[in-house]
Amino acid sequence: MTVHSWLVCDRGDSGSAEQARLAGLSVDYYIRLEQGRDRNPSREVLATLASALLLDREGSAHPEQLARLAGARMVLAAAPAGPAGAGMVSLLESVRPTPAFVLDQVSDLLAANPEGVRLLSGIADWEPVRRNLIRYVFTHPAARAVFEDWAGMARDCVAHLRVVQGAGTHATEMTALTSELCSASVDFEELWAHYDVRIKRGTRRIFRHPAVGRMELTSEILTAADGQRFVAFQAEPGSPDRDAVTLLGLVADDVPATRRRPAP
Repeated sequence: MTVHSWLVCDRGDSGSAEQARLAGLSVDYYIRLEQGRDRNPSREVLATLASALLLDREGSAHPEQLARLAGARMVLAAAPAGPAGAGMVSLLESVRPTPAFVLDQVSDLLAANPEGVRLLSGIADWEPVRRNLIRYVFTHPAARAVFEDWAGMARDCVAHLRVVQGAGTHATEMTALTSELCSASVDFEELWAHYDVRIKRGTRRIFRHPAVGRMELTSEILTAADGQRFVAFQAEPGSPDRDAVTLLGLVADDVPATRRRPAP
């Protein structure tokens, strides 16, 4: 992953002249950066680009990290996503009826308890190999109804992908997913072009389930050394939201816990 992949999302040179002008760079040099023909720009150039693009602190650090990776000629290859760790799977059962799932770094759904599957209404309609939280947010027809603040969830998902991109791992999966979503979703393409970089942390989210109704839940995220994330959505004890989560554990008992099977 290099600086040019940070600048473009299969969009060609549209807007290059204006961005070059804002950054105080020549159009020719800016296009060389976009096309990957200059893979080691100076820190001063990166700082100028970050300022022109109005990036925040985390966003400004992102291109510098990409440049360091390219300048050192590092090849960071991540192993294909494996199954969820045994400890993570045990946690899924132990926290029930709290909805929970295990995600890899690009947000593939590796495992979930039944409540976690139900929380993402309709995701069980997809084959396990397609079950990716970010793909669900941007392309599943139920997602905009499930997340009350869909726009906030969408921004957080894209900002998380930029963090993964900056780490230099999972390049194959990243390219496949972002290319697919740039083609499938105008909303994703526009957000991807904003260069928002933000580590995904626990937050309060409001879900709407067709059988249970509205639930205001707080996410807790535990990250293992291999990058797998255990995500649980907790309700306030004694609250109507807790009652709703309990109901979520009782409805549609034909929905099993899910584990992502490897692609054939």
